[in-house]
This record gives sequence, C-alpha cells and structure tokens, in this order.
Amino acid sequence: MFKPHRPRARLRALAAAACTAALGATLLGVAGMSPAGATPATPAAQPAAAPAAAEAAPTAAGDKVIGYFTNWGTYDRNYHVKNIETSGSADKLTHINYAFGNVAGGKCTIGDSYADYEKAYTADQSVDGVADTWDQPLRGNFNQLRKLKKLHPDLKILWSFGGWTWSGGFGQAAQNPAAFAKSCRDLVEDPRWADVFDGIDIDWEYPNACGLTCDTSGRDAYGNLLGELRKSFGTDLVTSAITADGSDGGKIDAVDYAGAAKHLDWYLPMTYDFFGAWEAKGPTAPHSPLTSYPGVPTEGFNSDAAISKLKSLGIPPEKLLLGIGFYGRGWTGVTQSEPGGSATGAAAGTYEAGIEDYRVLKNSCPATGKVAGTAYAHCGTNWWSYDTPETIGTKMNYKNEQGLGGTFFWELSGDTGNGELIKAIR
Repeated sequence: MFKPHRPRARLRALAAAACTAALGATLLGVAGMSPAGATPATPAAQPAAAPAAAEAAPTAAGDKVIGYFTNWGTYDRNYHVKNIETSGSADKLTHINYAFGNVAGGKCTIGDSYADYEKAYTADQSVDGVADTWDQPLRGNFNQLRKLKKLHPDLKILWSFGGWTWSGGFGQAAQNPAAFAKSCRDLVEDPRWADVFDGIDIDWEYPNACGLTCDTSGRDAYGNLLGELRKSFGTDLVTSAITADGSDGGKIDAVDYAGAAKHLDWYLPMTYDFFGAWEAKGPTAPHSPLTSYPGVPTEGFNSDAAISKLKSLGIPPEKLLLGIGFYGRGWTGVTQSEPGGSATGAAAGTYEAGIEDYRVLKNSCPATGKVAGTAYAHCGTNWWSYDTPETIGTKMNYKNEQGLGGTFFWELSGDTGNGELIKAIR
C-alpha cells in the first residue's frame, strides 16, 4: 500500500535536467493514494451529546490562519480531525485546506475514498464523541470535518487539489478549463458533503515551469483555468498555493500570476523548502529563510524575495499569505554548526530521510542558532533547520509590516500535541 507524503522538495539540482528531458514529452502520470483492504464498519453505541460550539471572534483580513490537513496522515501519522480539536488548533484556525484531491483525466477526482468518506470512526476517535454507524451515508474525514465545523461555525474548509505528486494532471485539465472547472464544482458540491466545503484550493506545481515534473501548457493556461473555476464557484472561495521562487528568471516569472490574481481570494506562496538534503553533500542551509544572508546558496530563495516580487507585479498584499513549515529539513555527516557546512547525506527522519516534524525535532535536536529569521540545530553530526515559536513570532512581525492577508502552514500533524506552533502564529 502506497501511503504518500506531500513531496514538498523542489529538487532544484535536478530541475534543469528534468526540464530538458520533459519539454518534448507528454506530462508525467502520477501514482494513486488509496489504501487497500478497507473493511465495513460495525454498529456502535452513541454516547452523550456533543460539547457546545465554541465562539469565534471575527477575523480581520490580515489574520487568516490556514492549516493543511492531509488525508494520508490518518494512516502513518495517526493524526485525525479530532486532533485539531484536542490540540486547541481549531480555536486558532480560520480555514483548513484538505489535501489532496487528485487531478486526472482532465477532472477533479477523489484522492482517497476510504480516508475521505468511508472510514468508520469509533466514539473515542470522533470529534464529538459519537461513533459512526454502519448505515450512515457519510463517514471518514469529511464527516469529522462536518462535526468540527459544528463546534466552530466560523471555520471554513477548502478542498485542495494537486500537490507535488498529483500536479501532472493539470496540463490536460488546462486544455479544457471549463470542463475541468465544472468537474471540480460537481465534486466539491456533491450532495453528500456539500455543506463541508466552502471552496477550492489549487496546488499546481508548477504551471509552465520545470522541476521534477515539467508542464509546458503555456503562460496563460494557469489564469485561464482559474478564471473558469471562479465562474463555476461564484462567491465561494477560490485560492491557490504557488511557487515562492523569487530568483531572477525563476518560476514566478514563468506564469502571469498578477493577471490570475483577479480570479482568486488569495495566494499561498510556499515559502519553505528552499533548500534541503536533495543536495546530499550540502551546503547546509535553512529550508525556510525569511531573508537572504551571507553565504546563501541561491539568491532569491527566501520568503521576502518571493513576497517582494509578487507585490512588485501588482498583486495586492492582502491577497498574499506567508507560508510556515511545521517541520525541518536536515543533513548528516556535518561538522560545522553554522549554515554552509558540507554533509554526507540526508539525516534520518521518521517517515522520509531529510525531513522531520517540529514536534520531534524540538526534543531530539533542539535549536542551537538562528539565521535569516529562522532556526537551525547542530546535534552530533546532524544539522537541521526549522521554525520555532520564537522565529514564527519574527515572521508574524514581517507579515504585519508587509500588510499580508495572513499565514498558512504545512501541515497540522507536525505541531506539538498542544499546538505550540499555531499558538505562536496567533
């Protein structure tokens, strides 16, 4: 059974070679994510009534706090919608982006039917303490999100489509954007879960730009697709996660993001994963620097460069959110404490080499220094970079100074059990 993560690495060292190889080829296919061996639920007794709904204060334009929730996290990470409530995160969130739906055959499609709407939750696993029954029409994460919204009536939920693994389908979707938009609307507004979702988030990595995948559908394809989505979704939310490559001639320059902005409620520039152990020998560098710094491996690979470039194109700052990673990236075989050291490879991680959740790193390799508005840690021969509550505070000051629309983060399961990082955002 393939249980994917969202491969956030940009694999920059491979980009040029991948581009050359892919420009003359058809778009790459993507792997599926559905689990095997789903079993039917059994009836269960229902406990006492659910807790009372929490009151939420009105949210100003600059106070959006958006967390990604992954459907596959319910497997290997044992992270469920209930954890959003018990950690206190639900009180801090304004929006949740549910990741991911697939893009295949020119349409929005289900990513994982078992996790999304089939899995039966027991009373102790459920948001409100009420078990799913064998005959109820909707179960899984969608039903749990419905219950979470009842406790937090102002919370909005968007269904995010694509991601690094499943962006290969956007090229075909862009060939008939109207049909694609209709398929997305029909799926998001399926009568079984229409009340759960308040809009759609598009994570196309990346239109008309090269990386591990390479799409050559044209500079305007992205905007055309978003325009049709806006027509189909009307006043519902339409948002998009986009590249944060602020380098000269980089991915931001490959697409008319300024022109497409009119179709969107906001952008989520992915201001993390600038550097990582896909460069196995280093140099070590923080994966989410707020600003540049002496010795940075690539100029333009920092949050401020991306935000400044997007603003310079005429995109209103209130339509830009600052991205935070709730995880670190690291190397092993490192002797130098400061950034810029050599390495022998990726540090061991719980789910994947070179990446680890903050909730683990804060104890296993505590921060030993700061650079460019983020933190790093050197422990033994391992070197990690990640954000802490303190550096998130620095980034929130930046967000306010820039007049940005808010903050988003990848992703909820990386935080501590009491929501340490999301509290720093709020």
